[in-house]
Amino acid sequence: MRPLQHAVPGALLELLRAAPLSDGKVSFAWRTAVGPALARVTAAKLAHGVLIVETSSAQWSREIQRSSRVILGRLHPMLGPDAIHRLEVRTNPNLKSEL
Repeated sequence: MRPLQHAVPGALLELLRAAPLSDGKVSFAWRTAVGPALARVTAAKLAHGVLIVETSSAQWSREIQRSSRVILGRLHPMLGPDAIHRLEVRTNPNLKSEL
């Protein structure tokens, strides 16, 4: 018998996949894919297949670019393989950083 915590990620993934694509779903998937440190210094939205990621600094923008394959690999199972066609990273110094 497997512990319950092993079943929860799979069940959550199935629920997320079945939900309609929305800003909330994209935000949740983003936070889940990048973890708390990057989630605090970024904001993500999906527009016409382009995932637009704003970061609080040029350093974070470079980190997102460098990690884009890993991040997209984590997002596709949650949002669907056809939801994101391209990733665009923008630096927005006005974005509040909580780090």
